[in-house]
Amino acid sequence: MSNHVEPYMPGESTGQTEGPGRLKGRRILIIGGGQDSHDIADPPIGNGRAMSVLFAREGAHVAVADRSASAAQATCDQIKSEDGAAFVIEADVTSPSDIQRMIADATAKLGGLDGLVYNVGVVAEMWLTNITPEGWDKTFSANLRGAALALKEALPEMADNGAVVLISSLASLKPGSRLPAYDASKAALAGLMRHAALEGARKGIRANVIAPGLIDTSLGRLATKGRPGRAKTPVPLGRQGTGWEVANAALFLISDAAAYITGQVLSVDGGMSTLG
Repeated sequence: MSNHVEPYMPGESTGQTEGPGRLKGRRILIIGGGQDSHDIADPPIGNGRAMSVLFAREGAHVAVADRSASAAQATCDQIKSEDGAAFVIEADVTSPSDIQRMIADATAKLGGLDGLVYNVGVVAEMWLTNITPEGWDKTFSANLRGAALALKEALPEMADNGAVVLISSLASLKPGSRLPAYDASKAALAGLMRHAALEGARKGIRANVIAPGLIDTSLGRLATKGRPGRAKTPVPLGRQGTGWEVANAALFLISDAAAYITGQVLSVDGGMSTLG
């Protein structure tokens, strides 16, 4: 008798759910809420778009920020097609002035700010022998400095008992991406998050990190194209994750269901960080 169990894919894993209103009335900014298809035909939904759509389904008014206005608009169009509330903010997180404007615009148009998600990932050269100062600085500027400046601007504006989620990566916990600047910048998000949690606690603001593993997104498929062995990486639960599964973890941490959780790193990786 075989003990093999087929990988489990409930409706939450594929976005086939209707929200019961866990974020009703919340005002949330998602930085990196657009999506780059990377010229992939019929691309799977990315983490940022999935979070934006799911949060809107749960009753939130969502500000979708992205360096690509068209990508953010496509996310907003999907939200509005489901009768949700969302609007676009075009901003480049490597520009401090853009970050200031983004937080100010989101706060003004939302009428306040209850939650923030930072979902940005830039990669540079593979292997330490190939890194350049320019690639290193570009990666850290987007992945880490942008998050720090966004928190600097947002925390004073955030309502009491708000929540912050920073999207990191399994690469922050164990080697394997072959991208030293990416790994290091994503690992540093945990230190930044803990400081934000410490400062935010005075207002009841929580801050946490999500570390996704192998997720089937456009960027993930592009990475696999460059390193085909990635697709053969053994995952204890037998499959790659979906953007919806990252979004559901973020929903939990943003919502009142996680009201007593702060300063933590949650891996969404099918067991790779601990079992692989």
